[in-house]
Amino acid sequence: MTTWPNQHEGDFVLANYRFESGETLPELRLHYTTLGTPHRDAAGRIDNGVLLLHGTNGTGKSWLLPSLADELFGPGQPLDAARHFIVLPDGIGRGGSSKPSDGMRARFPHYRYRDIVQSQYRLLTEGLDVGHLRLVLGSSMGGMHCWMWGGLYPGLMDALVPIASQPVEISGRNWITRRIAIEAIRNDPGWNGGDYTTKPTHYIRTAPFNALMVENVVRLQEKAGTREAADAFYRQRVAEIAKGDANDQLYAIEAVMDYDPAPLLDKITAKLLAINFADDEVNPPELGVVEPAIKKIPGARFVLVPASAETQGHFTHLQAAIWKPHLAAFLKELG
Repeated sequence: MTTWPNQHEGDFVLANYRFESGETLPELRLHYTTLGTPHRDAAGRIDNGVLLLHGTNGTGKSWLLPSLADELFGPGQPLDAARHFIVLPDGIGRGGSSKPSDGMRARFPHYRYRDIVQSQYRLLTEGLDVGHLRLVLGSSMGGMHCWMWGGLYPGLMDALVPIASQPVEISGRNWITRRIAIEAIRNDPGWNGGDYTTKPTHYIRTAPFNALMVENVVRLQEKAGTREAADAFYRQRVAEIAKGDANDQLYAIEAVMDYDPAPLLDKITAKLLAINFADDEVNPPELGVVEPAIKKIPGARFVLVPASAETQGHFTHLQAAIWKPHLAAFLKELG
């Protein structure tokens, strides 16, 4: 991976953090990566911040993948690191941030999406001295968080770009798929109420099912065009999932349970561009939920990227070359 200008990693610790559930943690650690060039206003606070939010199974460093960073952060690119101060936080439960596998296991507080957003707000404003954000952009889970950021902190940012998400309560196939994954872990005989010393192994056998619900079916057929290739694809996914921790995965999936940004939409004042993909089975356009939602936000726009030989269903959010032109045009309009 490329090392970007002023790339830096750090940890911000929130003492006696209280979660929405009422549970507390003596120290909540939030890991982050920053890059780029901060600019400070007359009061000395950073005013050119860009916040990038990762997906459920990602970390802040997911944005450093070449398919994202090389398209976004270079000279003349939409988020040129020479002109922006870019913040890539690890959400609670992921990467270097506090998570169940640090030692508390199932005694770790049951965090939700609002906890992730609120703690990252404190990271920005208290830990990094960011007074204003030029942009909040997120994809997948990060896109869902984008809608929440706009409603919870409407004066903080100029613009919002949620990608591969829908601004409605978690429900339908999206929730059912997650519920299957939750029950597979909770009913794994090796899970032992979360108090295991050897990783559970049963739930990983069904975990690849999620790939069937997010991948473009044509791309999936290209990868698994014979029974042998399909078996190899399955084994690869099982091996990848086995590397993780069951409690971390369970908590990350269950965190979505409070997601319902609908009551926040009319509070959004930032300019908003929502980008989805026509072959995204997690956020199928057939539901028709994005268009009426953005009507509640003055000037908001929605782009549905057509399916093509390059799109990869939900995972198109990791291919910035496909959606970058829409982002670039949007930012140019902002001035």
